[in-house]
Amino acid sequence: MKTMARILAITSGTILALVVLGGAGTARLGAKDKPSQLSANDTTLRLYALLDSKYNGKLDDFYMLADAFNDPKNPGQQQHVIRIEYNKERAFGKLNIHVRTVGQLTPEQLKAYNPKQIFDFAETDTSKFTKTDPGPFGKPGDVYFESPDGGSMGSVATTPEIQAQYERFVTQFLMPALEKKAAN
Repeated sequence: MKTMARILAITSGTILALVVLGGAGTARLGAKDKPSQLSANDTTLRLYALLDSKYNGKLDDFYMLADAFNDPKNPGQQQHVIRIEYNKERAFGKLNIHVRTVGQLTPEQLKAYNPKQIFDFAETDTSKFTKTDPGPFGKPGDVYFESPDGGSMGSVATTPEIQAQYERFVTQFLMPALEKKAAN
């Protein structure tokens, strides 16, 4: 009987110790950094909300012409052509923005070709933004690819210039075009 009481006491003490110490250890190991609160004006949050509400959380191959710019490597004006893909069900890379570059288009070319045809004419991406969660570009889950000198695409570290380019593409070109398309 004494042996049974002793075994019961040891077992109870061991279980109690595991619960107390194990519970504290689990809390420390399982703790996560609290996600920072996003502003309602966050660019990606607003874009995701638009795509979720007006496009049912999925957008395949939306094409558009963006800005004209001077490229020091190529004389004359160039133009960005953008393709956007979005799927809210994806765990990684919900939003993909493919950017290609073509020479400045003439008014006749703009009438003759649609943005998809112009995008396909450019053949290769010059850059690609892959965005997973709302927040500024460059968070974990975000990847920027670039094609240096027209070669193969490679991942590049996110810089303030890349973040500004992402913000500009989304706020000045994508959001207005997607809002206009949704209104029609």
